[in-house]
Amino acid sequence: MVKRTIYVGNPAYLSLKDEQLVLKLLQDESPIQKTIPIEDIGVLVLDNYQITITHGLIDSLLNNNVAIISCDKKRLPVGLMLPLSGNIVQNERFRTQLDASIPLKKQLWQQTVQSKINNQASALKIVRKIEVKNMEKWINDVKSGDASNIEARAAAYYWANFFQDFGRDRFGDEPNNFLNYGYAVLRAIVARSLVASGLLPTLGIHHHNKYNAYCLADDIMEPYRPFVDILVAELVEAGEFELNKDVKARLLSIPTLDVRINDQTSPLMVAVSITTASLYKCFSGELRRITYPYM
Repeated sequence: MVKRTIYVGNPAYLSLKDEQLVLKLLQDESPIQKTIPIEDIGVLVLDNYQITITHGLIDSLLNNNVAIISCDKKRLPVGLMLPLSGNIVQNERFRTQLDASIPLKKQLWQQTVQSKINNQASALKIVRKIEVKNMEKWINDVKSGDASNIEARAAAYYWANFFQDFGRDRFGDEPNNFLNYGYAVLRAIVARSLVASGLLPTLGIHHHNKYNAYCLADDIMEPYRPFVDILVAELVEAGEFELNKDVKARLLSIPTLDVRINDQTSPLMVAVSITTASLYKCFSGELRRITYPYM
């Protein structure tokens, strides 16, 4: 079952009763109350400074492996809360991950970059209807560890052609704000799935910034980014440039986007769980390749 993404953008009081999230909206004289089973939730987005949430609810959400996203005063995702334990054999899996050799990590990063470039090439074909023979060649040029940084070359070409008069910059003009929001949702989905697979989201196969608590999530989400890019392109084509509630609602649909993985169509959230499960099997020696989605 695909877990639900719950967005709360108004003043509200969130509590727990009978293993259900109880949501009381406070903007009216007669508060509206809704209940949602905890087991149905995958991601909870808190996007208002006047939201109160009880500790009992937080405890229940984390015990059910719900990713809790907190937004800042600009109403952009700024924090992510995940459970410390998400798998019954977590200690064993941590040790397996920690024991992964450098050559194995380099091979896994090579596969990740190849999959990302392949999906970027497909996204360009879908959105811009342009030939991408150079990107298809670059896929084969990626070596172990991507020592030649083919990823950066492909990214430069990709962004130069994906939007008109656009530069990808986290703090840049629209639609960078859409991309930032969508990637934050994607990152939460990947981090949540890594925890469920018994892996440390902090310990990356390539990213290793000492200030980044989600290096592995940033690694594994790379081939999934083009799916977010296509959704953002659809919003731009529809004339949307303001990150309003309607746009956020579309971006919060990312977990349910259809992707192809293992020759089947699956919701993105399900595909991510397949990817993270395969990653552990690569660490343990059961598989030689990570299972990534494709277009």
